[in-house]
Amino acid sequence: MSSLNLDDFTDLIERPDGGVRRDAEARRERQAVPPGSLGRLDDLGEWLSAAQSAVPVRPVVRPRVVLFAGDHKVAELGVSARPAGGGGELVREVLEGGRPVSVLARRLDVPVRVVDMALDCEPETLPAEVAGHRVRRGGGRIDIEDALTLEEAEAAFRAGMAVADEEVDSGTDLVVLGDVSVGGTTAAGVLVAALCGTDASVVTGRGGLPIDDLAWMRKCAAIRDALRRARPVLGDQLQLLATVGGADLTAMTGFLLQSAVRKMPVILDGVVTAACALVGQRVAFRAPDWWLAAHDSGEPGQAKALDRMAMEPLLSQGVKVGEGAGGLLALPLVQAAASLAAELPEVSAGPGGRRSSPGRRGAGRTSGGRGGRRAAGPVPGRAGGGRSSGGPTGSPAGPAGPRRSGRSPAR
Repeated sequence: MSSLNLDDFTDLIERPDGGVRRDAEARRERQAVPPGSLGRLDDLGEWLSAAQSAVPVRPVVRPRVVLFAGDHKVAELGVSARPAGGGGELVREVLEGGRPVSVLARRLDVPVRVVDMALDCEPETLPAEVAGHRVRRGGGRIDIEDALTLEEAEAAFRAGMAVADEEVDSGTDLVVLGDVSVGGTTAAGVLVAALCGTDASVVTGRGGLPIDDLAWMRKCAAIRDALRRARPVLGDQLQLLATVGGADLTAMTGFLLQSAVRKMPVILDGVVTAACALVGQRVAFRAPDWWLAAHDSGEPGQAKALDRMAMEPLLSQGVKVGEGAGGLLALPLVQAAASLAAELPEVSAGPGGRRSSPGRRGAGRTSGGRGGRRAAGPVPGRAGGGRSSGGPTGSPAGPAGPRRSGRSPAR
C-alpha cells in the first residue's frame, strides 16, 4: 500500500489566475496592433501572464530543458530501432552535445538537465548529478510483468516531484519536458490506449528512429498485451504507472503535477510527455492548464492524448526524435509572445470608449466564450476527461504529499 495520496493534487492545484488573464486581454485590446492580428501569439501571451499572475507579462529568462531517462525491457521484443538498453548511450550523447536537443539548447542558450530514473547501465558511468535519483536498473517487460513494484513507482513519482521543486526553488521560470529512453514510446502507447479506451493499433507509431512494418507489428502486439494488464488497474494511477509505465514516465508524471502545484509552466515535447500529462489529468483535472503542447510529432498516440486533453500543438514539423527537441523549438514562440504582450505600446480609446477589434482566433477557452481546442493552456470552463469538484481548498498535504513550496520531499 502506497503512502502517497494522489488525491491531494486535486486540492493543491489551482488554475492560472483567470482575473489576471482578463486583465491581460483588456491590455491587449488597448495596444497599437489590433487584437487577433498576432494569431495564437496573443493567446500565448495571455496564458503566460495568467500563469505568472503578472500584467504585463514578464519575459521568460530562465527556461530549462529537463529530460527523464530510462530503459524499458519491452525493447527486447524488437519494438525499437535502437538496441534494448541503449538509453545510457543516448544520455551520454546528449551530455556531450551530439544530439538535436543539445544543438538547439546551445543555439537558444538553454541549460539541459538529464535525470536517470532507470537506465540499464552502471550508475558510475554517468555524472553523479544525472544518476542521483535512479530508482532501479531498467524496467520490467510490460507485456508480461510490471514495469515497477508499487514501492519503486512511489519512489519514482516522489523523485519527479523533487526535481520540480528543485527547478522552481533555483529560479527556473519555464521547463521544456522530454524523455531519453529506449522502449518509452511503447509504454506511452499503452497508457494512452488504456486512458482513452482505444485499441493498440490506434496508438502505435513508428518511434523516433522509424521502425519497419514487422517491428511495428511487434510493437502493436506488445502494446495490446500490456493493455490487457493495464485495464484492471485504471482506477489507480500510481498502480497503472507501476504496471505499464516505468520509472521515467512515473517521474515525469510526478514532475508535471508538482510543477502545477508550484505554478511553473511546462512545455510538453512528444508522445511520452503527452502520455504522462494524460495520467496527470486523471489525477488532477486542473493540472493541464499549466502545460503547453509544443508540437505535433506525427505519433498517433500523441495526437490521441492531446485531443483528449483539448490541447492543440503550436508547431507541426513532424519532429519525432524526442529528447525535448520539438519542445525546445516552441520556446522562442513563447518568448516572442511574452515580448509582444509586454512591449507593444498602448493607444488611447476612441470616442466610444474601448476600441473595437475583429474577432480573434482563440486557442484557449475563456469564460468570455472563445471556443475550440486550446494552444496555450485552458482557463475555467474547459472540458475533458477529468474529475469535477469544487474550487481548490489550498489545504496543505502531509509531509509525504505534494507541497506548494519549500524544499523537495524527503525520499
